[in-house]
Amino acid sequence: MADGKKIIAENRKARFDYFIEETYECGLELLGTEVKSVKNGSISFPDAFAEIIKGEIFVKNFHITEYSYSSIFNHDPDRPKKLLLHREEIKRIERKVETKGYTLIPLDFYLKNGRVKVTLGVCRGKKQYDKRATIKDRDIQRDIQREFRKELNS
Repeated sequence: MADGKKIIAENRKARFDYFIEETYECGLELLGTEVKSVKNGSISFPDAFAEIIKGEIFVKNFHITEYSYSSIFNHDPDRPKKLLLHREEIKRIERKVETKGYTLIPLDFYLKNGRVKVTLGVCRGKKQYDKRATIKDRDIQRDIQREFRKELNS
């Protein structure tokens, strides 16, 4: 937990399915019951993405489970959540996303000094052969580490 940062959830599938070109740290505009659910870790975002609408960025397909100890005034679990970024950053991201093949994917959600943050990645999709190369590189690295540990123990 370096510098007051606690990871709540990480999107490992995004790192496998996309090349990550740039990352941005964003705040989230959440309701009170949503914050409590996020702090409990009651979130799901396997196919979440961000979209730019009228100069604002929203995360879609991001599910925050209703807070169990709340009253009838609970939040809608699947509503689009607004991301908090500077106007210049939004313009820079918008120019990048207009390029063919780029999309915005939330990479991980974490608490930083008590506030919920998201790492937003400007990503380009991988082809099937890129994914196979990634698997091959990962297997090679695993074998190298295994051999290295063997030599240290001998």
